[in-house]
Amino acid sequence: MSRPIHCAPLRRGTAAACAALLFVALASGTGTAADPTPSPSATTPSATGDTGLAGLDPRITEIMRKPDYRNAQWGLLQTDPDNGRVVHSLFPEQFFIPGSTAKLISVSGPWHTLGADHRFVTPLYAVGARDGATLTGDLDLVAQGDLTMGGRTRPDGTVAYTDLDHTYANDFPGATLTPENPLAGIDLLARQVRDSGITRVDGDVIVDSRLFLPDPELVPTPTPLIINDNLIDLLTTPGDRPGANARLDWRPKVAPYRVTSAVKTVAAGKPTAVTVTATDGGTRIRLTGTIAADSAPLLRTSPIGDPAGFGRVALIEALERAGVHVTADPSGPNPVGRLPRDYAGRPRVAAYTSPPYAQYAKLILKVSHNLGANLGICLLAVTAKSDQCPAGFPVLADFLDQAGVDREQAQLMDGRGGNPADRATPQVLVQMLAYWQRTPDARLFREALPILGVDGLLAENCRSCPARGKVFAKTGAAVGGDALNDRLAVGAITIAGYLDKGGGRFDTFYAGVNGASTPGADPTEVLAITNDLAMIAAYLQESP
Repeated sequence: MSRPIHCAPLRRGTAAACAALLFVALASGTGTAADPTPSPSATTPSATGDTGLAGLDPRITEIMRKPDYRNAQWGLLQTDPDNGRVVHSLFPEQFFIPGSTAKLISVSGPWHTLGADHRFVTPLYAVGARDGATLTGDLDLVAQGDLTMGGRTRPDGTVAYTDLDHTYANDFPGATLTPENPLAGIDLLARQVRDSGITRVDGDVIVDSRLFLPDPELVPTPTPLIINDNLIDLLTTPGDRPGANARLDWRPKVAPYRVTSAVKTVAAGKPTAVTVTATDGGTRIRLTGTIAADSAPLLRTSPIGDPAGFGRVALIEALERAGVHVTADPSGPNPVGRLPRDYAGRPRVAAYTSPPYAQYAKLILKVSHNLGANLGICLLAVTAKSDQCPAGFPVLADFLDQAGVDREQAQLMDGRGGNPADRATPQVLVQMLAYWQRTPDARLFREALPILGVDGLLAENCRSCPARGKVFAKTGAAVGGDALNDRLAVGAITIAGYLDKGGGRFDTFYAGVNGASTPGADPTEVLAITNDLAMIAAYLQESP
């Protein structure tokens, strides 16, 4: 990683922006030994159930005693969920900054409440009078909180993802796109309208987003209609020679969004630095800067400022492509004042049905999808018949109570683990993991997590070590700057999940460090810490 890490995880709105992504592209290995630093007793359990460092693999204690951690606090918990036996324990009831390990809780709530097989059905109603092929009135698209609207759905019905998701393209190099069409669901709706016999709409197309109100306290902010994660993808490729204009492609192409580029190709080995600016409510996007001739295509994103308005235009354009003419001006506003009170008796002329929720949960957990994690809170509110996203937290609390998870050992103000107030103990995360082991969805949930050395945010860790493919875990990170000492402050690096111990036994575990720091300000120095956590998980799995 050569670019600065753009995350300020101890601030509202950008907290935990790293979201465990620092585990990407790390090589396996261990740190050098250092003089021991003050640590919990290695022999005597504490009153809170600590076993200290007793019995730990020496490779783990060697990591924990490195100089980088002399002012840090370690937490560790490993249990055998079959009998509740504690294998290792270090400050299990102490609050730690969770980073994206908080998603283990926030994803579990919707998974349980909605069900693994729940599908979002987004209907399109004809509101008006129909005379043959002509509708005199409106087509109303009623948004249902579908996370992808077909934009990631493979032909086999599974949801596509890459190990480093496009939602992180502005913060980390190497993010890539899935090949699926972001407008696939919108295009399907348009074709269904045409198949219903409608070829002309003397009226408008309206996106009905009354399902819930966007809550700015949830960042990124979920909306009832989401297309392409509410982002415009911008892909820059070097030109044929130094000095030539770089090539640009972008998606999804929907009016009135316009994208221009002044990016120039520079000699191989020269810096690649592309800046994205957006004006006019985000509809005018311009790229400037340089890209090296030997650079891989560089992905950046720009936010969609008005998701409902964007969806309206996208659907009008899709209808025209399908052979349905709409008389309304595509560039006009989304006329929500025309929406009916309800749709009783209105004919449904089209509907898009999503993959099952378990597929969305897998996407959220594998790539640490922040928008999807926050969306889950709003969806829980909807199940409580509320359009206020904070109403989802009591639903989540009720689920945790039913699951036997001590929710007082967690503090959450969002779904992604990014609020400065968010905290979780090792014990509460292990309880959450143990709950799933007692359900019919145990394997489905476990395999939705990143797998060490195989996929998701652990794809590049430990690819040749014995634990490869035997650790299923959610990772978390919170990293910011320390201007006083010209270094990076590591609020937290965490990992929690399952250890395949063989014979059908999957131990639940948590490992995390709060309050570490790097020697200098080079972002790559954080990689040593994230790699330490990945290796601790590997050593826990390998230990008898």
